[in-house]
Amino acid sequence: MGTDISGFIECRAPALGPGAPRPWRAAINLDLLYDVRSYDAFGCLFGVRNYASFRPLAAGRGLPDDLSATVREVAGRWERHDATWISWAEVAAVDWDEPAEGVDRRLHEYRRQPDGGLEFVGKSLWGPRLTEATGASREEVMAGRVRWGEGQEFVLGDVVFRAEVLRRRDAVPPDGDWKYVWRVMETLAERAGPEDVRLVVWFDS
Repeated sequence: MGTDISGFIECRAPALGPGAPRPWRAAINLDLLYDVRSYDAFGCLFGVRNYASFRPLAAGRGLPDDLSATVREVAGRWERHDATWISWAEVAAVDWDEPAEGVDRRLHEYRRQPDGGLEFVGKSLWGPRLTEATGASREEVMAGRVRWGEGQEFVLGDVVFRAEVLRRRDAVPPDGDWKYVWRVMETLAERAGPEDVRLVVWFDS
């Protein structure tokens, strides 16, 4: 079964006077901005399905205690796991060139072209062809007993499996699907402040 993300962008209300409370308000449902299943992004940002071995930016924080009533009600409808949140201030400070802490557990699959170049096909944690190429069994791979070395390659006919280390921008490209989320958060932060805009998320599998 796959894993999907849900959530809301929240923003603090403007203060009505000195010392006045600034409760969090639901700004926009994440589904309106992002509806993609990307385990690289989930792992990089929140530590969920982190096959690529990133240091997560905001893993396991749970739902904020001061969650807005709207988001609390919506989150309560889900059989959720790995709820967490991240502020715009944190997102804005990310070094997107930072590499993962280790080699991607999935081998990256390429197909050799007539001109000798390699065309990216996908990533495989395990599969019959991967076992044929590497000699590693499904049980060994799924149990985490196999560790690939960066740059290690296995060739099977015109298919090349390669062990690679991803950077954050590989998982969350600046022009990729998350750009719409970041744009909204940045716009809200220009008015409210970077610490007063946050993305609250949870996952279901």
